[in-house]
Amino acid sequence: MNFKVYIAGKIGSEHELEMLEKIDELCKKIGLDTFLPHRDVGIAKGIKDAEKIFRGDINEGFKDINLVIALLDGFHIGAGTAWELGYAYAKGIPSIGLKTDEPVEDGFEYLSSILVASMPIVSSFEELEKEIKKYLI
Repeated sequence: MNFKVYIAGKIGSEHELEMLEKIDELCKKIGLDTFLPHRDVGIAKGIKDAEKIFRGDINEGFKDINLVIALLDGFHIGAGTAWELGYAYAKGIPSIGLKTDEPVEDGFEYLSSILVASMPIVSSFEELEKEIKKYLI
């Protein structure tokens, strides 16, 4: 299957990295190709890395992408994640949000109406797998 998923999310903590890796594992279990920015391009150490990260994550990373999965845990989803979701929406690429730390209703104020209305948001890996499979039919 030549179906490719871009996995978006903050990488500021070990927990966030672990969650992104779990999303990657789930996608691979289903048989999907993945682009995981911190694995496939690297992590910016400072402003000097900004151009390299942008070129790798966006110009290269979004090539042939069929779906974006975004980790939405935490009080803020992160500027990069929000940008990637907006970019995907503008390009007509569907997205799925994963928010495991609280119900979407409880985080609605900082998730924003725009984000919530732009994609389905699931609360578990089981729900995520079911939602991904809807795009494979």
